[in-house]
Amino acid sequence: DLKIVKDLIKSEIEERFDHRNLNLDCPEFADLIPTAENISVVCYNLLRSKLDGKYGLTIRLWETENNIVFYDGK
Repeated sequence: DLKIVKDLIKSEIEERFDHRNLNLDCPEFADLIPTAENISVVCYNLLRSKLDGKYGLTIRLWETENNIVFYDGK
């Protein structure tokens, strides 16, 4: 159900990181530089822990038009 996924993204990603200074306000980045690559790994881990393992998960993060990160846990 895509509503479940949408709600997870809102609660686990948007509410946690949106309009925040990742360096100062988010414990996930206390010891981790918030590069696009690291942000995608953190988001993946947050969502993966809430989704059944039988479902695939890939994070796509657009930093700019020319800098896009894909992370699927590998």
